[in-house]
Amino acid sequence: MLKNTLQGYGWISIVLHWSIALALFGLFGLGVWMVDLGLYDAWYHKAPALHISIGVITVSLMLVRLLWRWTNPVPKAFPQPALLEWVAAAMHQLFYVWVVALGVSGYMISTAEGDPLLIFEVLAIPALDLDIDNQADLAGEVHFWLAWSLIGFALLHALAAFKHHFINQDKTLTRMLIPTQKKELNNE
Repeated sequence: MLKNTLQGYGWISIVLHWSIALALFGLFGLGVWMVDLGLYDAWYHKAPALHISIGVITVSLMLVRLLWRWTNPVPKAFPQPALLEWVAAAMHQLFYVWVVALGVSGYMISTAEGDPLLIFEVLAIPALDLDIDNQADLAGEVHFWLAWSLIGFALLHALAAFKHHFINQDKTLTRMLIPTQKKELNNE
């Protein structure tokens, strides 16, 4: 089952979700590691280039995921208090905004000197002449705080999934691991 149903997610949503999640945690780890590299370290130029390339692909996948979400049914949430439903919906929207904002701030860091953004040294995204004083520093500060807050949101998201699985004992977590068959209409 590739597409979502009102009962659960299809393989496309599941693969996009976990691919983006793994990439974001990997990018975060790479970003934290690379900022302490010295000028003479072998990875001083390689790590940022890898971070940029994977970052562009991840933001692109997030945009694909957003389009997929708009064109597929969103599985019905299991019953919970209205406030928690609202918080869950807001968090999901924030993930899309945060990842795109991370991409924009990363682009602004990398192109601050007018150089194009290189993706695996194959594709170049041209720099926009934004003429912002201290663009790399300002965008770097925004990128830093967006990255840390996104990881915090992701950890809360994981805790909420575990809460659903172990405390509520519903299929919120499992339906993001395996597509739900149409016959599984109840919470058993």
